[in-house]
Amino acid sequence: MLIRPETPADHDAVRAVHLAAFAPPDGSPAIEAALTDRLRGGAWYLPKFSLVAVVSGDGRDSDHRHSQVVGHVICTRAHVGETEALGLGPIGVLPGAQGNGIGSALVTAAVDAARTRGERLVGLLGDPNFYGRFGFVDARTVGIEAPDPAWGVHFQVLALDDDAPWGAFRYATPFDDL
Repeated sequence: MLIRPETPADHDAVRAVHLAAFAPPDGSPAIEAALTDRLRGGAWYLPKFSLVAVVSGDGRDSDHRHSQVVGHVICTRAHVGETEALGLGPIGVLPGAQGNGIGSALVTAAVDAARTRGERLVGLLGDPNFYGRFGFVDARTVGIEAPDPAWGVHFQVLALDDDAPWGAFRYATPFDDL
């Protein structure tokens, strides 16, 4: 498996990943696919934080001629008060590839990229049992308010420096339409 920045040539494959990973039981399209498309369309989009997990058809990472995008994660510009932060998500892995560490590798790569680029905080909505292993904690315990208080323990943050901000967390504008 190779994790690399997403390119425009990956957009259809990324859409397919999110449609499959989040397919509602009623057969309607997964909102995560359209959200990801909208997240690419504004000042909040940070191309270096949109990553794909790729495997080759023959199992060799170096054979890109027959490669397949099996996972995707995106982090976009968010804010805590007036301080810049990152909002992680959506993150998706094709159902047939789940359970193989791809989601964990994508989260690790996103967090590593955030640290490398001097980001101060990453916030997300997700399962505490999964994200806790990466150091994410209930946002309320560090003075950060979720966009929706009903999210409770599922809104989590990872402070990347000792001077992380506190206050109300705001995702990129496309999240407001959900």
